[in-house]
Amino acid sequence: MKIQNFQNHAKFYPPHHFVIMPMTLIFLGWTVSRIDFSSSQTTSESIYFLLLGLIVFLISYLPRIYALKNQNRIIRLEMRQHYFYLTGTPFYENERKLTSAQIIALRFAGDDEILSLMEKTSKENTAPKEIKKSIKNWKADHHRV
Repeated sequence: MKIQNFQNHAKFYPPHHFVIMPMTLIFLGWTVSRIDFSSSQTTSESIYFLLLGLIVFLISYLPRIYALKNQNRIIRLEMRQHYFYLTGTPFYENERKLTSAQIIALRFAGDDEILSLMEKTSKENTAPKEIKKSIKNWKADHHRV
């Protein structure tokens, strides 16, 4: 498996990112461009297709959001367990000082640097992108959504 690092850790799911979403956005844009309020018939059809476009967009977008939110909850649980494993103390106090995005970024740090990065992030409110860039011992995750 390819070694993961900051430059290549972002994932794309081709059917979603390059087929379904572009087609959905094209349909929604096409529908908006064809809105016609010149008569009651065309107004009715325009509203019908606009609602259809919005429904198709939401049907393709919401499952992805649900999966990401669930993944983020799992990452928090993983970080709580990992922190307890490393320190023998609960993660809750540190968790309150960090944003979800910071916690997600910190999870890529290896055991030898995660605690120092966590402390630095808490003190300096480091941006998630900067956290990822500063990781020297990248802990890959090939199972993300």
